[in-house]
Amino acid sequence: MSLLTEQIKASLADKSIPEKAAFFPKFFKSGPGEYGEGDRFLGVKVPEQRKIAKSVFKEISLSEISVLLHDEYHEVRLTAVYILVYWYQKLKTASEQKQLVDFYLSHLNFINNWDLVDSSCHHILGHYFIDKDKSLFYELAEKDHLWSQRVAMISTYHWIKRGFFEDALALAEKLLFHEHDLIHKAVGWMLREIGNKDFEVEMGFLRKHYQTMPRTALRYAIEKFDPDLRKKLLAGELD
Repeated sequence: MSLLTEQIKASLADKSIPEKAAFFPKFFKSGPGEYGEGDRFLGVKVPEQRKIAKSVFKEISLSEISVLLHDEYHEVRLTAVYILVYWYQKLKTASEQKQLVDFYLSHLNFINNWDLVDSSCHHILGHYFIDKDKSLFYELAEKDHLWSQRVAMISTYHWIKRGFFEDALALAEKLLFHEHDLIHKAVGWMLREIGNKDFEVEMGFLRKHYQTMPRTALRYAIEKFDPDLRKKLLAGELD
């Protein structure tokens, strides 16, 4: 472990809040049989993690980030993810971006909770692949790995914000009946974002699926709808 990685871990430990360290295992479902099983927490607030990440991303190496991503503590891994995003956003060339994308993909097993996924994949993978072949995301969606599947769905956020919906809709359809509610939430969230850009596109998807899709996905998707329309969709009685 380098001096810099030791300093980062020490800085995070200094910001530890015991009450949050006790609460986070419940919030991030790290108990036996839960999706975050075995994860450990320091109890550090996100703004503190972002502050540390911003202070070091210009000087840290990928090998040092790899060490952080292998760490047992959730906040250390999340700080490493923030570092990657800040680093990626400063890159100017496609070859530099590709190197960071490859690094990110090679460490997907350590992007292993919803906040790590949601804080990074659309900024890195979504940005890089916006004008490239999207087959990677369909492969990730097919994997028997919860976080890879969530990466596939949430990466589309970058494309949605720029008005490109085709792959987001196709991946939503592929993952719509997934067994886990974290995927239902991801699908519903991305459908809602599509609706924010183009209401009729989202409604086209919902007209096809609203009577059978998981309720969590539906509720997320229609969260900002007119109350009367929401009631009709939830009742399965759309005109």
